[in-house]
Amino acid sequence: MMANPAAPIRGRQPKARKFYEMDRDLRVRGRAGYKLENEDVLLQGQRLLSPPAGRRGFPNLTEHPRLLFDERLGHFPRDLESCHSFWLISDRMKTVLQAIDPEGVPFLPCEVRLPDGEPGPLSWLCDVLRILDAVDEVASRVKIKYLPQYNAKTYQLAGGANLVFKEDVVGAAHIFRLAHLKPAVFCDQQIKDACKAAGLKGVSFNEFKDKA
Repeated sequence: MMANPAAPIRGRQPKARKFYEMDRDLRVRGRAGYKLENEDVLLQGQRLLSPPAGRRGFPNLTEHPRLLFDERLGHFPRDLESCHSFWLISDRMKTVLQAIDPEGVPFLPCEVRLPDGEPGPLSWLCDVLRILDAVDEVASRVKIKYLPQYNAKTYQLAGGANLVFKEDVVGAAHIFRLAHLKPAVFCDQQIKDACKAAGLKGVSFNEFKDKA
């Protein structure tokens, strides 16, 4: 039987985007081999170098971070490491993030030297500014802890979770934090693929999704 040419063609529905928690790779044990040499100046009496109260981003600093990269202190810094409340990233990582989502990620240049006094690799402090209330709590399987003293709630991912994200909330964003899990950073498949294509080291991607 000949198909009716007037009948609508049913195409496949586009697959939902995949999202991952993005962080440094904890499979490499031990600390990264670097020292923040002007830490006292940058901290300004605080315990941690962290964003200003009430927002993400960098505080007003009187000078750029000065770092000593030294393998006697630990493994040589990879493309992504932790530095206080921020990421310490390579220039290769900066290129990837800046190309895909320049509005969501600011960078602060660091002065890096090696033990022999020679300049070290180009490195940056990095933060993720965007905070989205993007989890579909009805469709997700996630533990929610209520904090009455703060009139707030937080997600708990330990022990397993299945996160479903609201596409209309995420929109064109590729990297973001969650309103109820601000310390964690999430990204989409495009950033994961770009990191792999660039050969970046020290980056992990954890998909909180039930396996079929």
